[in-house]
Amino acid sequence: MEAKKVIRVLLAKPGLDGHDRGAKVIARALTEAGMEVIYTGLRQTPEMIVAAAEQEDVDVLMLSILSGAHNAIFPRVLEGLKNKGLDDILVLGGGIIPEADIAPLKAIGIREIFGPGTETGEIIAYVKANLSAQRRGR
Repeated sequence: MEAKKVIRVLLAKPGLDGHDRGAKVIARALTEAGMEVIYTGLRQTPEMIVAAAEQEDVDVLMLSILSGAHNAIFPRVLEGLKNKGLDDILVLGGGIIPEADIAPLKAIGIREIFGPGTETGEIIAYVKANLSAQRRGR
């Protein structure tokens, strides 16, 4: 009998954002859905996030930001992942991100953005449906 691989998620709070209640709610919901969640804590640099994603061999990276620095930070995280050969990780964003910024973020590789009020079940379903076959088989 083949063991089912547990989905590993890194939940990161980049930049100077000091609020993490929403991130903790998401972390708990993902854990209760059977995923393994690694939470970086507050005030992480893009380099710290990429290093953690590599060290933890995660399938999913969720970036939660409320500070408004998403257009500066998210591209740096994506570039760091690409430089490490980790561009097959499913990268998701969340927090306070203006509607006008969502399409440009998706164009550079953020697969989905989840705003305030998103049901945790919607996030869980998205992760399960969109995790690449390559990552599932690792």
